[in-house]
Amino acid sequence: AKELTKKDFEELLENFDNIEVWKEKIPPNSFISRGFLISNMFDVTTEHSVSEMKSNLINSAENDEDFMENVRRVFSSFFNLPNIKIGWVDYNSDLDRLEASFSSGAEGHGAESFLLYGKNDKTCDEALCEGSYQKLLDDKQYFAIANVDKYYERSKGMSPYKEFKEQGIKSAILAPIAHQGQLLGVLELVSPNVNELNSINATKLDEIMPFIVTTVLRRQMEITNEIDAVIQHECTTVHPSVYWRFEEEAKRFMLEKITGNNPSFEEIVFNDVYPLYGQIDIKDSSKARNIAIQRDLAIQLSHIAEVLQQALTKKKLPIYEEFLFRVNSYAEEIKEVLYSHSEQSISEFIQQEINPLFQHLGKSKELRSSITAYQDRIDPEKSSFYDHRKNYDESVMDINHRLASLLDQKQEEAQLMFPHYFERYKTDGVEHNMFIGSAIANNVEFDSVYLNNLRLWQLQTMSEMENAHYNLKPELSVPLDVASLLLVYSVPLSIRFRMDEKQFDVDGTYNARYEIIKKRIDKSHIKGTRERLTQKGKLSIVYSQKKDELEYLRYIKFLQAKDYFTSNVEIVELEGLQGVTGLKAIRAEILYKKGEQSKKSYTYDDLMAELDIEG
Repeated sequence: AKELTKKDFEELLENFDNIEVWKEKIPPNSFISRGFLISNMFDVTTEHSVSEMKSNLINSAENDEDFMENVRRVFSSFFNLPNIKIGWVDYNSDLDRLEASFSSGAEGHGAESFLLYGKNDKTCDEALCEGSYQKLLDDKQYFAIANVDKYYERSKGMSPYKEFKEQGIKSAILAPIAHQGQLLGVLELVSPNVNELNSINATKLDEIMPFIVTTVLRRQMEITNEIDAVIQHECTTVHPSVYWRFEEEAKRFMLEKITGNNPSFEEIVFNDVYPLYGQIDIKDSSKARNIAIQRDLAIQLSHIAEVLQQALTKKKLPIYEEFLFRVNSYAEEIKEVLYSHSEQSISEFIQQEINPLFQHLGKSKELRSSITAYQDRIDPEKSSFYDHRKNYDESVMDINHRLASLLDQKQEEAQLMFPHYFERYKTDGVEHNMFIGSAIANNVEFDSVYLNNLRLWQLQTMSEMENAHYNLKPELSVPLDVASLLLVYSVPLSIRFRMDEKQFDVDGTYNARYEIIKKRIDKSHIKGTRERLTQKGKLSIVYSQKKDELEYLRYIKFLQAKDYFTSNVEIVELEGLQGVTGLKAIRAEILYKKGEQSKKSYTYDDLMAELDIEG
């Protein structure tokens, strides 16, 4: 055996996995071991169960298919009770309510709750008796029920004994999961046998509750992160293409904070980016909405008039005649056109005068069925007749959903061409903004071919969205039409993220012209006429420069060959908008296709190849 120096020890400590170093320092067969061994034999069941419990809680996720079964087996071994089951429930301190765990029911797996018994939540007063409430919520101590049937009889069927008895549970332990005096949830151990779980073996939980608490805290943090991610995805405009810049600024912010400075989150600005804007707007949406409101009000007033006429027949009171006169006056007022004040006036009249009158008339047997039939037609949320408006709202939602889903799907493909910022909005239709440039792509080299490619993609996608609406229209309750519009703007600009509004906007007064044009062109008219630019069945492309006109005419010619547009293409000049003049537009008639026809997409390279062939 070699004598090991301090340097040898240090080398061995640094080379735990290097077998050759260990062989060199301590050669095989170079030492002899002599001595004797003293062993103590002891029961390791509890220690082993605690260790296995700790491993399960650390290494498994609650929505894992085998997690809860693994934990149940460990508890079963820990208590030496093969038939026990476990569950848990979260505690909402703000509402004093027990709620199903986020993992509950994930594909049928996760932790069930015997206290909730199939419900998603219960108030603590509803789920617990006075004794269990005191023990769990106030004292943060275990609550053991050795004999469920006994306490069910004693409490005359109160909760939680009623729910436990219905589930075949004979004994149970409810253990508070608390951290720093705050209740996080309740661990539920239940058994089908009387006295198997009791206040004596409940004390064994002291050994494993710290691990349970740690797991719940970790899970709550994960849920919070998931919620934040959902909010980030659904409610803000931090698009993945620009997330790197926000992350960069957040790291700088945190570093400044660590170094003791008083940091502020600086505004995010991207310079020299090219904008693209498009919208598919529901045509005459205000008119269609007013017609729906008009019809619902007319029908409701008609039903009210019928009830009042019956009341007059039963008892001829002048006040009934006065009510009937006002109802007929309102019906006549909205017969031809719905004025802006009419809906509110009629609604207030019904709520403040007709409803109390009908409550009184409902006491009469002769009128009760008619009033009940009238009330059955009332939508509980709108407090009025809502049939035609519901059809209109559902049609708008169906259109928006279909168009937005297609746009989102196509946008994933477009991001692969070159990273760019994208945002869309649902109103009465769908509109979108895009910005492309080197600054947004984290200084990836930008070329105008990527802008041209995105313009072609946008033109093609808008045509496909029009076709999606065309195929959806026969299914709509209200067959609404749409009109499409693109804005071509060839001057690069800057965009700034507005912290207060949580969205990007063009930066500076020079760039404001783009926003002015964008907000006003959909209401513009053809010069010298009262004809609106946007028309159903046509895609309008607004521009101001001749080179943009030639570029888009090339794209349209290419897509005509691919059956996206007909040969009906016109160039029109627009009336001057407030602060903006000199705009022109191309209007291309869309070629509609049924069903699955022509879903192939084409790229800018296809266009270049096509033009080369023609040349």
